[in-house]
Amino acid sequence: MKKRVSLRCKTYRRNYHLDLSPSLNFVRFTDLISPKKMKGKIRFLWIPFVACMFFLSCEKEGVCNVYNVSESNGSESHNFGLNCMQCHKAGGEGEGCFNAAGSVQNAALTAPQTSGQIEFYSGPNGTGSLVYTIPLDAKGNFYTTKIMGVNGLYPAIKNANGTQFMGSSLTTGACNSCHGSSTGTLYSN
Repeated sequence: MKKRVSLRCKTYRRNYHLDLSPSLNFVRFTDLISPKKMKGKIRFLWIPFVACMFFLSCEKEGVCNVYNVSESNGSESHNFGLNCMQCHKAGGEGEGCFNAAGSVQNAALTAPQTSGQIEFYSGPNGTGSLVYTIPLDAKGNFYTTKIMGVNGLYPAIKNANGTQFMGSSLTTGACNSCHGSSTGTLYSN
């Protein structure tokens, strides 16, 4: 009995079948769109097959070309307080590759801060220019897949009660990799 594996190659916009014999002594590819075109070309089919299998054909998480940015009052996020970028990276389990992400608690450190935004300035304590802004969602998380260079920027947490500045510049956008583990958790006024 043969075993058939199917895949869709996005690059070549074709469906392919891979027929495996029970003894695995031979493999036969079948082009579903135009089998007659493939006569005589089967030996060259392995090149797009390998490219599609490893790079392009799979709809999987950990793909970096996904737009995923927190929204005010949004509730799509999860895992409050954990390092988001352990999963939201190339090859990771998360949807999209975050360039900056973290979690913010309220001033009493009892619950997530459900409103506000994270601002990134070119100078300490809000000096220089405002370079980026990321909204906090309803679960207290902020994240973005937008291309942004955070190294050397100075973050601030801003909400209706005021603004709290971080005194040093960033070396990473993975805020919860330090806050909540080696330093205090992020919180707002």
